[in-house]
Amino acid sequence: MTVDKQHRAILDKLGITSLNDMQNEATVKIASEREVVLLSPTGTGKTLAFLLPIVSLMDQDLVGVQALIMVPSRELATQIEQVMRDMGTGFKTNAVYGGRPMSQDKIDLKHPPSVLIGTPGRIADHLRRKTFSTSDTHTLVLDEYDKSLEFGFEVEMKEIINGLSALKKKILTSATKKIDIPAFVRLKQPKYLNFLDENKPRLAFKTVEYTERQRLDTLRTLLRHLNGKPGVVFCNFRETVEEVSEYLTKHRFAHGCFYGGMEQQERERALVKFRNGTHRVLVATDLAARGIDVPEIQFVVHYELPANADEFIHRNGRTARMNSNGAAYIMKWSHKPLPDFMKSLRSKYIPVSELSKTKSDAASWKTLYITGGRRDKISKGDIAGLFIKQGNLRPDELGLIEVKQSVSFVAVKEDSVKSLLPKVNNAKLKTKKIRVSVVA
Repeated sequence: MTVDKQHRAILDKLGITSLNDMQNEATVKIASEREVVLLSPTGTGKTLAFLLPIVSLMDQDLVGVQALIMVPSRELATQIEQVMRDMGTGFKTNAVYGGRPMSQDKIDLKHPPSVLIGTPGRIADHLRRKTFSTSDTHTLVLDEYDKSLEFGFEVEMKEIINGLSALKKKILTSATKKIDIPAFVRLKQPKYLNFLDENKPRLAFKTVEYTERQRLDTLRTLLRHLNGKPGVVFCNFRETVEEVSEYLTKHRFAHGCFYGGMEQQERERALVKFRNGTHRVLVATDLAARGIDVPEIQFVVHYELPANADEFIHRNGRTARMNSNGAAYIMKWSHKPLPDFMKSLRSKYIPVSELSKTKSDAASWKTLYITGGRRDKISKGDIAGLFIKQGNLRPDELGLIEVKQSVSFVAVKEDSVKSLLPKVNNAKLKTKKIRVSVVA
């Protein structure tokens, strides 16, 4: 496929050489068809696949919401928002979701974005308040539509779709074909793009048995055996996440937590620290199985076995992404058989005695918090310049930089933090005096 100049410029900004087969076909079909249902595994690049053709449909001179993207979670909303910003198209983009101050939403929506991303509950709330108009909304995306239905957003989704009178294009995406598309979406002749079988990851399954009393010890041994690789430990319940976290903390094993009951700020910081390597392990519920931006996961651990095959698939989809390799470790109680949907699985049995208890040799990072972001016209380059020139950091001591709306996060080698902070805290960045501190 020949990539047009606009798409080529966007891909260059994102540092992407070429699109994969799914993205190539999706961009063509979404541009030409009124209704598209895209089915492709987690991590294959669906976000870019629908954003590229949407950008081509946008009118620079039109003031108003032209594309509405509905998602099941806050994390997916902010992830798509960031991708759209990184594309550098010039179109105003905002994300709205539950847990975010309504006052901040109103400020962002006072000048309507061209692309609005949000959870169904918050979008429906804004439509009832008439915060923004949908008279120019020509494109609707239901990203991970099956998860939105599973989360109980059917009433809000129906209300929103019924209020979109100017729609010309509908795009639905999912990582599963298990849930039927509800009638209220009113699809007439959708074009289905099914890449679920073509994009099977190269995933190795391994089973580790434990006795009931040794469960947590077995997990710690397994994590030490993985030697600092980035991965997710999946639990079924918040209480289990907290139990595992308490145990790992007691044994001084650095990790983050992620589950539905956490405050939005805590969830965001947990993902930031996981992405930048401050934490190499994330202990999470199935909320982390889809819709969060955590690349380069090399393994998942099923500390508690999922309730069904669908969740098992989505958990495993966090690793071995985009045709890379990965491993899924199944922790099995020695006196209990695996569930039926796992019995035909080809999994290598690993005795606990063969798990080497090595100490991680991964680089040790700390996450710093900066009281300034995009609203202050601060860029990644500004922060890097401050830390390297004024903070005397070497480039290899500076890790991932994430610039949010009003704050920023920076990964710095742990050994360099103490000497760095006095040099950059209270410094002036652009026109703003910033505070710099370590994220607890």
